[in-house]
Amino acid sequence: MAPPPVIGIACAVLRAQWGPWDQPAAVVAADYVRQVHAAGGIAMVIPPQACEPAEVLDRIDALMLTGGNDLQASLYGDAPHAEAEAPDPQRDAWEVALVREAIARDMPFLGICRGMQVMNVAYGGTLTQHLPESLGTTDHRRTTGSFDGNDHLVDLQDGSLVATAAGEVVHSVPSHHHQAVDLVGEGLALTGVSSGDGVTEALEMPGRRFALGVQWHPEADPTSGVIAALVDAARGAVSPGRAGRPSGNT
Repeated sequence: MAPPPVIGIACAVLRAQWGPWDQPAAVVAADYVRQVHAAGGIAMVIPPQACEPAEVLDRIDALMLTGGNDLQASLYGDAPHAEAEAPDPQRDAWEVALVREAIARDMPFLGICRGMQVMNVAYGGTLTQHLPESLGTTDHRRTTGSFDGNDHLVDLQDGSLVATAAGEVVHSVPSHHHQAVDLVGEGLALTGVSSGDGVTEALEMPGRRFALGVQWHPEADPTSGVIAALVDAARGAVSPGRAGRPSGNT
């Protein structure tokens, strides 16, 4: 029997406290891990580190980039907005390198919220830095720090990868972001928008087996099929570095 696919989940390094310890820690929301496990995959948390992306990607079968703080505006040729969050330059550079390498080798990839923005910037795209200013509403992040009350509808292109993963073309999603894709990166296709205001909600890389970014948070929706679709794609795309490895103890 083939071993379960290993899904690498890129994460932040944040100052955290547990027990007597107060120090930097590699942190990822447990909902991402739960959804990978529920779909039959194994989650491997990947913090920024001093190695080549290929050394990590050789050990996993799919890559997921998660939510988090705003990217450095300088990465897409802009100055930071007054409302921009403090960036993490090490994480930004690491994740841009990861997504470029993953897509180049046709590894199944999913970018969630910030992760989709990283995907876009990695291919020369730009971001709108503060949606409440450009839209005049806070509909995409009505409540900071919670998904409650932040749901809205998105329109997905019929026949697209994202519509197949979501299982429908009009999809209710949990949202939590104040930045969004502006200019779409080279080679990416826009396949989903917010129903009310046209904000970019899904990007894909045509010609790849599974290269998808979504602006919403499927990990916060137990009924979502988006992360399960990534795990399914990974089952048929075992990384060369994992090929032939035994599934159990020897």
